[in-house]
Amino acid sequence: MNNFNRMIQLAQEVFAAHNDPMQLDVDEQIIEQLKQLHTATISEYIDGDGPVLWVIIIPTTITLMHEFIDGKISETELLSKTPLQSQYDALYLCSAMVLDEYRKKGLAKQYTLAAIQAIRKEHQIKNVFVWAFTPEGNALAESIAKQENLPLLKRERK
Repeated sequence: MNNFNRMIQLAQEVFAAHNDPMQLDVDEQIIEQLKQLHTATISEYIDGDGPVLWVIIIPTTITLMHEFIDGKISETELLSKTPLQSQYDALYLCSAMVLDEYRKKGLAKQYTLAAIQAIRKEHQIKNVFVWAFTPEGNALAESIAKQENLPLLKRERK
């Protein structure tokens, strides 16, 4: 199985977004929406026969961040309600996926930080937030927030 198919399988195993209407089910249309917000919303690292890392970050507003953290809106609504060509003051650390053999090498942190720094060049980000699905995702979000000196808010899993 090539890396692309392995990444798709990993996404399905970890997130099962197609079974959860609260989650963003990433497809070509969603990718285009994300890119309209900022070019750094999606990052990937390709090694050999395809991607081994995908990172998605959604710049948005603090108001929408609180609605999401409080469970009032879904990931899909967070994206659809985020205004285009606006000033963003919050970043949603949506996902970071890495194939097993590339984990524990700092790639997710490196690519997430690069994306955040690119977005912060144009937007005064005051908060980051996460809806972690794994302990590793939670640890990454905490490390990122600490390194970027930003408060981290968390949506709890039900």
